[in-house]
Amino acid sequence: MNHAKNMYRYHVWANQVLLDRVKELPSNVLYEEVKSSYPTIAATFSHIYVVDVMWLHILKGMDMQEAMETSMPLLEKTNSYSADEFIKSFEELSSQYEAWMNGQTDLEKKVTINNPWAGARETAYSEMLFHVANHGTYHRGNITTMLRQLGYASTFNDLSFYWYQS
Repeated sequence: MNHAKNMYRYHVWANQVLLDRVKELPSNVLYEEVKSSYPTIAATFSHIYVVDVMWLHILKGMDMQEAMETSMPLLEKTNSYSADEFIKSFEELSSQYEAWMNGQTDLEKKVTINNPWAGARETAYSEMLFHVANHGTYHRGNITTMLRQLGYASTFNDLSFYWYQS
């Protein structure tokens, strides 16, 4: 088993589990403002999605600055998505990731990424996939806290629960 691919698949699963939970709640929950890293749950899912898009561009060879400039305009559009629209968008994006991963023979291959804030670095594809999963985990934690602030329970979406689903 390739651990980087598996971590990405966990990320996809965890997003789906949390979005399924949000779908059980009143639709306005996505847009209710709270004090957190992002003002709404929708804005947080939007951020996860747009950053995932950005990293896919980078994995496919686009410069990080260009990937950011290409991806960030999606924020305005996705900030108002419904749970169903997020689910559909994440599904389509995961299909693109899967196609990219299936085309790779060496996920340990290193490429240079040039982070505008940190500089150039040799980075393995697997490291980027781990980062995508880790970034999503961080923000799903934000969403869990936001749900609690709004008076709702979240749902289990930890890696250990994914082990029993995969």
